[in-house]
Amino acid sequence: MTLTRLRGFQDLMGAAARSVGYIEDRARAIARRYAINEIRIPLIERLDLYERSSGETSDVVEKQMYLVRRHAESDADSGEMALRPEGTPGVVRAYIEAGLDRSDPEQRLYYSGPMLRYERPQKGRYRQFHQFGVEMFGRADAAIDAELMLMLDDLRGDLGLQLEFQVNSLGCQNCRPAFREALLAWGREHYNELCEDCHQRLERNPLRILDCKNDVRLTESAPRTIDYLCEDCSRHFETVTTLLTAGSVAYVVNPRLVRGLDYYTRTTFEVTSNALGSQNTVAAGGRYDGLVEQLGGAAVAGTGFAIGVERLALALAAESIAPGSPDAVVIALGDKALPVAMNIAHDLRAAGFRIEVASPDRGLKAQLRRADRVKARFALILGDNELERGVVQLRRLGDGNQSEIPTGGIAAAIGEVRD
Repeated sequence: MTLTRLRGFQDLMGAAARSVGYIEDRARAIARRYAINEIRIPLIERLDLYERSSGETSDVVEKQMYLVRRHAESDADSGEMALRPEGTPGVVRAYIEAGLDRSDPEQRLYYSGPMLRYERPQKGRYRQFHQFGVEMFGRADAAIDAELMLMLDDLRGDLGLQLEFQVNSLGCQNCRPAFREALLAWGREHYNELCEDCHQRLERNPLRILDCKNDVRLTESAPRTIDYLCEDCSRHFETVTTLLTAGSVAYVVNPRLVRGLDYYTRTTFEVTSNALGSQNTVAAGGRYDGLVEQLGGAAVAGTGFAIGVERLALALAAESIAPGSPDAVVIALGDKALPVAMNIAHDLRAAGFRIEVASPDRGLKAQLRRADRVKARFALILGDNELERGVVQLRRLGDGNQSEIPTGGIAAAIGEVRD
């Protein structure tokens, strides 16, 4: 029998693995700049954690959970368990269990790792995928919502991507009931036009109708959340958008943006790429002020986001961006040049550059083909003649332009180091 990977799963290697790793590295670097600390949570949790947080009517709980069968009924952990489909509930559970909700509520945390959901596989949607997420606790102000999107915009700029930010407000427990009733009335009026899933959602959680991918055109005539916001929620949302504008973050207000999970309140947002198809959301998040208390903790505010790392990698590929490629390939021509070339490579790596030394057993043309294949920005060519004069030939592989530079000026010539 030939062993193959399961349907909906993928092996990441080569350029795909480099892209995913590069995105995670850049996200971690930006998280450090924003003074956010790492948290690592288990891959398996009790099922009721997700039922109580994500909501029993969410697609995650109703359709996508991977339940775990215990090896023996004598297992000390009672109740059903599930592989994590998202990161937020586990982070909130850990935050409460550590007593931080009462001893030190204001926390800034990030996580990274695989998630599992049983979905119909297609490009950009796999049953195992990686997320990088940030959760901020103890801050009810609008500034922290805007800061999360500023952080994502920093990552967008770091990666060189063109992305769109969509924002909305879902209101709070004071103003959302009126919107819910208006949407419920609209849904009943258009019942025969709604899909079968929305028939079930209508009475249980009508907001989920706006998240339906089948009834997009129909819901354009549905009530808008921002028309039902109370004064406090309107002020909160206005502050968020003002801060985004001040931070030069381009955004659009999407009044039908509700997300598919039950715990969101007030600010909600998505980041999309026009370079992808229907699965174009690369990051999403929002505020969940009642979730900590709902899971047994203190009444602590929370807000956060999660990045779909593979989706973001697809966006990079669609825009012909090759992250993780070498900054330069060092080419040594001759036995005398090789030790010097190795030392040059060592010094550049110590300075933070990505450097590959090509095989000295190959000729110049073969080594240059290797540099092109790995999408290096530069080739550094060192032979006996260059060795005698203390220089290297710097070839820019994008256009073939070549110049001679002193060995001491290589770092400056190939560009600034990324942190």
